[in-house]
Amino acid sequence: MVRVSILKNFALSVLFLIPGVAFSQELYCNVQISAQKIQGSNREVFDNMQHDIYEFMNNTVWTNHVFTYAERVECSILINLTDQISADEFSGTITIQLKRPVFNTTYNSTVLNFIDNSFRFRYVEFQPLEFDPTTYRSSLVAVLSYYTYMILGFDADTFSPEGGTEYFQMAEKIVSSAQNASEPGWKPYDGSRNKNRYWLVKNTLDKEYEGVRQFLYEYYINGLDKMESKISEARTSIVESLKLVQEVYRKKPDPFMYIVQIIMEAKSDEIVNIFTESFPEEKSRVVQILTEIDPSKKTTYEKITSAN
Repeated sequence: MVRVSILKNFALSVLFLIPGVAFSQELYCNVQISAQKIQGSNREVFDNMQHDIYEFMNNTVWTNHVFTYAERVECSILINLTDQISADEFSGTITIQLKRPVFNTTYNSTVLNFIDNSFRFRYVEFQPLEFDPTTYRSSLVAVLSYYTYMILGFDADTFSPEGGTEYFQMAEKIVSSAQNASEPGWKPYDGSRNKNRYWLVKNTLDKEYEGVRQFLYEYYINGLDKMESKISEARTSIVESLKLVQEVYRKKPDPFMYIVQIIMEAKSDEIVNIFTESFPEEKSRVVQILTEIDPSKKTTYEKITSAN
């Protein structure tokens, strides 16, 4: 697998240069569980749940690629439990965040940052979490595995054109295997305005939305990764990359554009920061594109032109 390796410090540099040092783990995933809204429960169960999910995410071998320590994908999962339905059944939300290092800097850019509000699952203490790509074992394992492959896919898309396809296809298989599950989030009609796992991976693999994936590649490789050395060219490339999303929006501006909403939610503040120091003509051009493809954040994007 080809990725751009960013070595965060000297110790990692030394480790990376040692011949034969490689890891099967693909993720560096931080896991947090909040259960403050659940009263009267054995709090130890939530500590064990957090530990088991952390081990599952970071120690499962998800691909047949070899990742060095420095190449592991940095992500985080926050599970906010709001209800305990039974002794071993819970519901709440799961927040997914993916960060990607920017070349020649210490800056980590947010690729994904969104909340799945349809999270219901069973958790039995001391029962191993095991992933089988051909079998739906449980809602907890399926959701975690699904988002692992979505994370790996979006990360790979930022390094090579549509580089994450194999991972998105794995996520699609998980969705297919979960169609008879009683838990929400897997079927086309689940969730608010079709914002669910089914539509996210469907949009991602749909040719009509491929411009969004091309945007991610161009935005990072020819945009952010060059900001340190060629800031003017990098900004121009980012404007051009946004036109790819604009083309998708104009072809299919419907409520099923879940992937567009998620990507723009993650990138909006960063884009504002990038262009506040640009020249007036470029500011106007980028604001026009942004307010068209993401009208709910018009006030946010207008900060670009109002900045001195």
